[in-house]
Amino acid sequence: MSTGRQFSLLSPYPGKPSDCTSYFIHPSPDLNLPEPLEIALLHTLATIYMTGLIWFVQVVHYPLKAFVGSPHFSAYHEAHKNRTAWVVGPPMLIEAGSALWLTIDPPGGAGRFYPIVGLTLLALIWISTARFSIRYHNILSHGFDSSSHQLLVRTNWIRTILWTIRSFLALFLLHSAHGS
Repeated sequence: MSTGRQFSLLSPYPGKPSDCTSYFIHPSPDLNLPEPLEIALLHTLATIYMTGLIWFVQVVHYPLKAFVGSPHFSAYHEAHKNRTAWVVGPPMLIEAGSALWLTIDPPGGAGRFYPIVGLTLLALIWISTARFSIRYHNILSHGFDSSSHQLLVRTNWIRTILWTIRSFLALFLLHSAHGS
């Protein structure tokens, strides 16, 4: 029995491959997109994960860099950067994507104010990462520099505080959305 729909290996969407854009403009009613509450939960989990990680980095990991020793510091620091990318990259992208999603399509009862505040804080975190953290990590890649290390630890407090605020905000948003 034919349903009248054609499927192509080139396109997961029914119809001719050129018809796939219409599914983004006018989604099918049977298209199962995540509910805003599910996005809020995913967002909250990613934010809390990043908050816990940044507190570990701030209190334990960054301060201990001073004890690595000069002969091995560059190799240690490069390994640190490569391994850290795998631990922070995916959750940061999930957090950013879900923050944007929640700003566009907030869960019922939550309104847009809290998602916009959360996205703004996240933008400040990313700006701080680009302006300070990446800068000092690049300097430290060439060898231990006490001044750059101290600035890395000091400026990381910006991200630590902002992520902590974001965790409370995400929990509040989730609670507000769940309560509706």
